[in-house]
Amino acid sequence: MTELKVRQKCEDMIAYGYVALQQFPKAEKHTLAADIKRSMFRLLELVIICNKKYYKKTTMQELDVELDVLRSYVRLAMMLKFLSFHKYEVWSGYLNEIGKMIGGWLKSLKD
Repeated sequence: MTELKVRQKCEDMIAYGYVALQQFPKAEKHTLAADIKRSMFRLLELVIICNKKYYKKTTMQELDVELDVLRSYVRLAMMLKFLSFHKYEVWSGYLNEIGKMIGGWLKSLKD
């Protein structure tokens, strides 16, 4: 059941991210914004794959790495002033929640 909550949180984060990415400068829409979109969808894809797989360990590690990559992209967007601090805080909140859920999921696999 945890997987479904993680999936819903990912979808909520993508919905929020899309609105935030629309406000990026035109020059960045095909570079950093595209990388962020690709990373968000890769994260969702990995959550779905982990939910369906019997052996999840390597995919879970990929999921953890992709989450870290996405966090870096979002932080970079804020540092470059493409993203307001408030939007960064909200987006980081989503990413932290997803990270906690993934951490719990990883922990349950080790037991």
